[in-house]
Amino acid sequence: MKVYNIFPLTIYQSKIEIEENEKKKLISLIKDMKVNSKNLEYYNKVGSWTGDTQGFENLHHNPDFINFHKEVKKKIIEYLNVLNIDQNQLDIYVQRSWATISEGKEHIDKHSHLQSHISFAYYLKKSKGDSKINFYDDKRHNELIPGLFESPTANKRKILKKIDLHNSSSISIDPDEGDIVIFPSKTPHSTQPNVTNNERISISADITLIARDSELLEHLTPPISNWQKI
Repeated sequence: MKVYNIFPLTIYQSKIEIEENEKKKLISLIKDMKVNSKNLEYYNKVGSWTGDTQGFENLHHNPDFINFHKEVKKKIIEYLNVLNIDQNQLDIYVQRSWATISEGKEHIDKHSHLQSHISFAYYLKKSKGDSKINFYDDKRHNELIPGLFESPTANKRKILKKIDLHNSSSISIDPDEGDIVIFPSKTPHSTQPNVTNNERISISADITLIARDSELLEHLTPPISNWQKI
């Protein structure tokens, strides 16, 4: 017998080491951002505080975060190499970058970032037991019976004798403090609800890939220098 597991989703996880003094400085800056939130009616104490909704979506332009984003660039290139994408033919742009603070049972609902190509989450502050990051397979190629993989009654009856990569519609990854997780922006993801967080602080960004030369190239976004504003 042969079993072919095809069309994988590749999630990249690595480590970015930040000196303790710099880490404390970045944490303090992010906490100050929360204090100075500009859209508090959007922050409902159930969802996590996210800087991109509160006027702090440009950390990549903040001088205090320059060293961090330099290290992120190295990891993005490693991720592209894993996928055998020639980064030398691409310009890599950070669209936006922001911090997230999760306290208590605050969490982030399932969503995706359809305006970009690559997204990441870096765990600046994370305790053991803080909520994990979930990724979802909305295609569910192996779901022979529609709804089977998420059916509470089928689960109770053990129609699926065990849950594994063949029959799961989601998977949880539990990064440590200092870890970065990189994934295609279009991938639905969330953080675990009903898990108590000890002030988990992460930094995320949305990244776009632009062709350096679009001659005879159909599907990639052409160089911004070729664009014309109307």
